[in-house]
Amino acid sequence: MAKKVLIVYAHESPASFNAAAKDAAVAALTAQGCTVEVSDLYAMKFKAAATTEDITGGVEDAENFCYAKEIKLASEEGRLADDIKKEQEKLKEADLVIFQFPMYWSSVPAIMKGWMDRVLGSAYAQEKRYSEGIFKDKKAMLSFTTDCPESVYSDTGISGDINVTLWPLQNGILNYCGFQVFAPQIFWDPATASPESRSSMLEGWRTRLQNLCGEAPVYFAPLDYFDKEKGFLLKPEVKEKYASKECGLTVGIHMGKPLPANSQTKAGV
Repeated sequence: MAKKVLIVYAHESPASFNAAAKDAAVAALTAQGCTVEVSDLYAMKFKAAATTEDITGGVEDAENFCYAKEIKLASEEGRLADDIKKEQEKLKEADLVIFQFPMYWSSVPAIMKGWMDRVLGSAYAQEKRYSEGIFKDKKAMLSFTTDCPESVYSDTGISGDINVTLWPLQNGILNYCGFQVFAPQIFWDPATASPESRSSMLEGWRTRLQNLCGEAPVYFAPLDYFDKEKGFLLKPEVKEKYASKECGLTVGIHMGKPLPANSQTKAGV
């Protein structure tokens, strides 16, 4: 099991199911001998907006401010705001990062997106990304609640396939930074569930955590599948290899074929 775990938590109410899921994870992981740290974003009043205030000592180009460039330079020169430095230090020590949150607008709450923008901002690099990203030796996962049953996010449901919903978060952020991404822990509509069902959800979470690091991560196409000299398109030999396959490689890199089923919600698909 991972020795050091960081839980990035975004919910204001200590009586919420998200709080119960967070507490269950802390207890289960601690019982296994892990050191667990929680970043309670609302309690910390964490600043969500990525601005020039995140950089001390002024910016390089104030007239044409580019956050990605400026935050990377500030990181290299040790000029990041204190709250970012503290979170990056936690991240540096962690073997596993769990993001615990209620799904808002098919994504994370603004305060958590702000954590990702600001704390992971210096990891946004063209030269080290995806399977070669700076966090390639770390693991991460999403754990979240919804306000609807699973059917709503099915491939025939009104909100569409949950695998498509998860692609920007799991590929565009976590995989981009290099994390090995575990399949998400999804708690479907706990607010309307019976007390027995909610207890069962939490027990399932505790059980999963006992063997979490034995799981295979979600599959993403490695960086060397793409030709840097040709706009990072799939290399011809890779396209040929998958030409006869029924489905595409991933949700986003589908090659005009049917999407691989459950590729963002199950390990190794």
